[in-house]
Amino acid sequence: MSSTQGTDLKARLFQQECHFTWALNKNDVDLKDLLNRLEEQLSLDFGKEAGAARTRSCMGFVKFLQGSNTEALSNFEKSVELIKAHRNDSDKLLVVAYGDLASLYHYMGHFAECEMYLNKLRKIKEKYPSVPYAEVLGEKGWTFLKFSLKYYEWAKECFKKALELEPENAEWNSGLAIALYRTEFVEQGCAPETSDAVNQLRRAIATNPDDDVLKVLLALRLAVFKKYSEAESLVEQALERSPEHPHVFRYVGMYLGKAGSLDRAIALLKRALEKVSNKAFIHHQLGLCYKQKIMKLKQAGSHQTEGAEIKRAQKQCIYHLEMAIGLKTGFILAMAELALQYGVNRDISRAKEMFRNAFQAAKEKKDNYQAVHVFYAEFQQYVMRCEPAAIKHYIECLKINPNQFEGKKSAKSLRKIAERRIGNNPNDGEAFGILGIIHKERGEKQQAIECFEKALTYVDNEEYLSDLCELRLSLQ
Repeated sequence: MSSTQGTDLKARLFQQECHFTWALNKNDVDLKDLLNRLEEQLSLDFGKEAGAARTRSCMGFVKFLQGSNTEALSNFEKSVELIKAHRNDSDKLLVVAYGDLASLYHYMGHFAECEMYLNKLRKIKEKYPSVPYAEVLGEKGWTFLKFSLKYYEWAKECFKKALELEPENAEWNSGLAIALYRTEFVEQGCAPETSDAVNQLRRAIATNPDDDVLKVLLALRLAVFKKYSEAESLVEQALERSPEHPHVFRYVGMYLGKAGSLDRAIALLKRALEKVSNKAFIHHQLGLCYKQKIMKLKQAGSHQTEGAEIKRAQKQCIYHLEMAIGLKTGFILAMAELALQYGVNRDISRAKEMFRNAFQAAKEKKDNYQAVHVFYAEFQQYVMRCEPAAIKHYIECLKINPNQFEGKKSAKSLRKIAERRIGNNPNDGEAFGILGIIHKERGEKQQAIECFEKALTYVDNEEYLSDLCELRLSLQ
């Protein structure tokens, strides 16, 4: 092949819609964990050719990223077989699979095969010149949703565009509902009617009345709004209809844990361990349930029997969190939670080491850095009793993004610290400075100015002065 022909093939490949052109970065995901989830999904796709075809395409790309071109090719070819078996008019559904095959053959140096699939794609576009295709947008959305939380916003946009073309499509409605559920932050005091996730989950259930996973997700979100009656009804329906579906009882376990039915949640999640391949997620949830159980037992009192039960629960909490990070390397949230639990258990050296690992992993992955800061701040505040270090990390967390859950949590903790200190000493300049920082990061400029002015009447602080000058200039 001449260099001109090679350049032409590359240019044509870059124009295709497939996994190879969607800017999927293998450093954004644990490939082994993703493959386990896809294999689990494949078992759930039994009898659903379209879903299985999509899963096969994604598995093929993961195999390619792992360096196994033969297995990648096999998965892409199986995807094509499944699509053709699913529908006679399958051309639009074949776009991604053909693009993947063309890209893989080019990578392997099989240029004739690459050109063959590019020609197949050209014929599809000639037959259906109006682009984009909803089928391609939908597959792209599901890929982003499966691949990494960093791509959830992209997934939302893909599903929205697909629904503009096919508003009643059940799959795209489900995809958008799940994407919204995973990305929406619920403001305190809001009603469920204002929640895009709740509204879209209801719409998705209307178009997918047999999808019990969607019902449990809706129950989880309704529980946030304290709509327990409807949530309980949805959970009961899902369990009655799909008692063996791994995603159903995984999410039901989460729901029961959040609703305070900890023993039921633990039993259900342990049962889930026998059914699912993505065991790291379940172990993490079990760790969180035992953490809640410890808190409840401590609130109940300090009798000898409760003390022994607390120790058992602490041991189980740490065991399940250790299992989670053992099964999924780089599970940052589980690492940070485990580090905190080591600290609570007075294993300080292991706690500090695990926090170092969590910070390093978060830095490398550029993910969950904010969450690690808030966990470390709690460790400093409640375990090490070092309030200055806690304040420092709460502020670091707040500054990363004040509107995220962790940012709001840090702001709440900082406000409690500041108000307690002002209550003890009305001339505590640093406490007023903390309030000033909270207001500044939240964009509340006038309140921030007032707090910094109060702070500077009691302490000489260059940072507060700089912030005050900056805020005054911005209001001029």
